[in-house]
Amino acid sequence: MKEKKEKEEEKESKIITIPNIMSLFRIILIPFIVWNYGAGRRRIAFSLLVISWLTDILDGQIARQFHMVSHLGKALDPLADKLTQGFLLLTLISEFPVIKIPFLVFILVEAVMVVTGILVIRRTGSTYSASWHGKLATGMLDITVIFHIVWQNIPARFSSLLVSACIVLMLLSLLLYIIENKKRIESGKG
Repeated sequence: MKEKKEKEEEKESKIITIPNIMSLFRIILIPFIVWNYGAGRRRIAFSLLVISWLTDILDGQIARQFHMVSHLGKALDPLADKLTQGFLLLTLISEFPVIKIPFLVFILVEAVMVVTGILVIRRTGSTYSASWHGKLATGMLDITVIFHIVWQNIPARFSSLLVSACIVLMLLSLLLYIIENKKRIESGKG
């Protein structure tokens, strides 16, 4: 039993794994996406973003299927997601000032999630994966970003509708995470 636990811990402490390399690759792609968008090469920026999303999907599948889940990967994968989302929102602000609001909400949400996440880990000793509402908010954020990247002359009403839906879902998700994490912290367990 002890041997099995040691082997499992050894697997999780690996740094150089295919999923970790894929997550690092996604982080490296960010400046290229931003630069191409800023240079007016929207199709290239969008293509790189699609590559980033595909590697995000693949790295998780590879990690689980080939038992390459690692402590570093558990941190690197969501970091790559958040950096990509944050930099894309920040980049879009110059052309679409309305994006400033979801960007600020995004910063607020992530700051609260880091603080409550640390409290949950300290209290319970466990981490928790994203809930359905977090995935829904992320999906809406991604849709908002996609439309603003590929549709140069997006109608203001449609842009505002996307941005509003994005903000509502992010704030709703934040509220639900706060409730979930408060319960975890109070109970001291997951």
